[in-house]
Parts: sequence; structure tokens; C-alpha cells
Amino acid sequence: MNNTYIFFISLAISFIGVIPPGLLNVSAAKISLKEGHNRGFMFSIGVCIVVAFQVYIATVFAKYLNLHPEVTIILKRVAFVIFLLVALYFFITAKSKPSNLQVESSLKSKQSRIFQGMFMSALNIFPIPFQAYMVTTLVSFRWLSLDPTSIGTYVSGAVMGTFMALYGYILFFDTLKNTQFVTPKNMNYTIAIITLVVAIFTLINLIRLN
Repeated sequence: MNNTYIFFISLAISFIGVIPPGLLNVSAAKISLKEGHNRGFMFSIGVCIVVAFQVYIATVFAKYLNLHPEVTIILKRVAFVIFLLVALYFFITAKSKPSNLQVESSLKSKQSRIFQGMFMSALNIFPIPFQAYMVTTLVSFRWLSLDPTSIGTYVSGAVMGTFMALYGYILFFDTLKNTQFVTPKNMNYTIAIITLVVAIFTLINLIRLN
């Protein structure tokens, strides 16, 4: 298939995969609301850097991951623990007193949001099995060949789709910035609840697999 089609197919797959509320997109929106679009933009760049590596790994090892579901199960177990801990952290943060909120914001503004985006994206390992499944499906339809050019095109499309979804969240929440919903406390609760829901669904999926 033409590389242009591969790019846009990958873009659409990644965009749809990131659109549901999750840890990364809501965090990007939260950072943008608290510190401005530039910080949210840099956070999104950091996320996309790791996504590029994750999609590349998923593409190269697509056949292996699909032939060895036990590896996917291990990844899901690790993800369950990580999301549970992240949910707990944001619940505690939301309940904490806001007395040091201004100091905390000042300190965080000095940190690189790119590295924070990379770190949080690395915690989210779901793109690997998801992209591995999608790549295997595309290969089975002969829409994708696993040569270096096609892989590079697919990874580029995935990165662009991820960034578009993240920036879409930033713009959407910006329209709600004057509402009660997007206060720091409510944003922390939102991230905690979303992460907890993801952890619960992961646990249910693991139980069914066993």
C-alpha cells in the first residue's frame, strides 16, 4: 500500500486510541490550564517521543506478541499495578490541603515537562499490545508490509495521531477553564477516577484470561 495511506491509517488508529479520557490526555490538559499552552505542548512532545518507541517496538515484534499472549498478560499485570498506584497518588493529591499549591506550581514550572511527558507515557504500556494487534491485522490484509520505510511511515502516523488527540484535549479543556469542573482539585479527581477505571477494566480482563 502507498505510504501516504499507511500514514493516515496509522494516524487515525492512534487518534481514536487516545481520544477516550485517560491519564495522558487529561494530564496534558491539566498542565496547559495551570501553566499555559506551551507547557502542555512540551508535555505532549514528551509523550509522543515515547509513543514513537512503543509503536516501533509493537511493529517490529507484532508477530511475536500475538503468538505469545502470555507476554501481553504480563504487560497488563504490570499496567494494572501502575495505574492503581497512579490513581492512589492523584486521590491523595486531590484530598491534600491547597496551602502549598502555589509553591508546588512554581517548583514544577522549573522542571522539564518533556521529561514528565516521557515518564508518564512510559508508564502507559497499553499502546504496545494495542499497536501490535493493529499491525498484525493490517499485515494480514496486506495493507502494511514490515519493511523499514513502511514501519517508519506507520510510526510517524501514530505519533502525529497521538499529538493531535492530546492537543485536542488541551484546546477542549481550555474552553472550560472558567468552569468549576477544571479546578486543580477536580482535575486531580478526574485523573484519579479515570486511572482507577482503567485499572479495574484491566483487572477484569486479566481475570477473564485466566
